[in-house]
Formats: sequence, C-alpha cells, structure tokens
Amino acid sequence: MNRVALDNPRNALQKHRGKRRKCCVETEALWQKVLNAASVEASYQPPAEGVRVLKAAFATAGLAAKRQGTGGLVQLLYDSFSQPALAGTRSAASGIRHMLYRAEPYQIDIQIELPQEQDRFVITGQLVDLSHPEMVGRDVQVMLSDGREYIVNTVTNQFGEFRGEVENSGDLEISFLGRSGKPIVILLRGALDPLSGAKE
Repeated sequence: MNRVALDNPRNALQKHRGKRRKCCVETEALWQKVLNAASVEASYQPPAEGVRVLKAAFATAGLAAKRQGTGGLVQLLYDSFSQPALAGTRSAASGIRHMLYRAEPYQIDIQIELPQEQDRFVITGQLVDLSHPEMVGRDVQVMLSDGREYIVNTVTNQFGEFRGEVENSGDLEISFLGRSGKPIVILLRGALDPLSGAKE
C-alpha cells in the first residue's frame, strides 16, 4: 500500500519535470533563434540602390522642412508655355518648355524636354550670378527630382550649366543652395502641361 501511495507522487513529479524540461527546451530554442537572427543582422548590408533612395528621400524631406524660409526668393520671368504658339504650329504639341527665373543673386535659365519614346525629362539649365556678371554660377550642386523618390544630383560646370534626366512623373523639382545657405526650390506641377502653372 505504501509503495502504491509513493508511486503516485513520484509519477506526478516526473511528469512535472518532463513538462518543465519541454518548456525550457522550447524557450532555449526560441532564444537560440533570436541569437542567430542577431548575428545574421550584424553582417547584413542593404543594397546600395536602396540606401541611395532612402538618403535622397531624407534629403528631400530636409529641403521641404527648410522650404518655409524660401518664400519670395524665386520669380518667374519667362515661360514659353505662357506665350501663344506661332501661327501654323499651334496644333503641333511641343515637347519642350523654356523658362527663366530670378532668385537673388542668380538668374536661372531652364529647358525641359521629353524625348520621343522615353519616359524621362531631360533638363538643361544655366545659373548666372548677376551680382558678379563676370562670374557664372560654377560648382553649384543642383538637385533634380520627380517630386517623389527619384533624385539626380548634378553640379554646374565652369559656364554655370547643368544637365540631368529624371523620371517623368509629370512633376519636376529643381533645387540648389543659394549664397545665403537657404535652398532655392523651383517646383513645377505638370512640367510639360501647358495648362499648369509654375510654383516657387
């Protein structure tokens, strides 16, 4: 009788230990997975293209945050889309837009075109420093963007000229730092839409 009475607690104790062992084994396996994931994560290198896109997005966000300091700096002097087309060419759709801006101390000449069978804007431009007519805006970093995530960085040459191609999302953003360190931003909604207006 004593032996039967003692077997039940022993069996219960062994079952309890077995459950604890199973629980400990599962917990240990879970933490081992966490440790393995952490060691793999330490050696992970994201793709260069992904890093470039994220850096560009943060750069755009930084310029957008500073944009409130740019009010009144940019003035549109000429827009080829605001001029009537020559007689006989009015029905032909033009894939080129020519614009001239003034942003102290620069004058910015921009040409936007959409080559046939391509889905990219080709932007060419020139910065002229009006405070020093003998000098052009050379070595100025210019950022061209589709207003979303595609960004191209370029630098003006010795003649103040720059060129770049961006995806055709319909919109275009051109920005660079002025002499005062504040960004000069030109934003075009519907860059090659004759009915759209340019916004600075």
